[in-house]
Amino acid sequence: MSEHSAPAMDYAEHERTYEGFINFSKIGTIVVLTVVLCLIMFAFGGTSATILGWVMMIANIVALAVGMAMGAKGWIPAAAVFVLTGILAILTV
Repeated sequence: MSEHSAPAMDYAEHERTYEGFINFSKIGTIVVLTVVLCLIMFAFGGTSATILGWVMMIANIVALAVGMAMGAKGWIPAAAVFVLTGILAILTV
């Protein structure tokens, strides 16, 4: 048998990694749904929907960056952009 044993698991680091994964999953899901709304605006809207779609895509990228920096409540900026994009999609398509 080996004299070396496996190191003890670092539970604090495991929990931190898990929380980061869950946070990224929440933000990523909302960002993808916003991209789908923007694609709907590009495909079925007129000129104003296309322009607003691009504006919301840029806002989506900014919300992603801000959300990743915020931590546990990082889904809030992405959700705000999603709701705004949904309202604009309803109004322009």
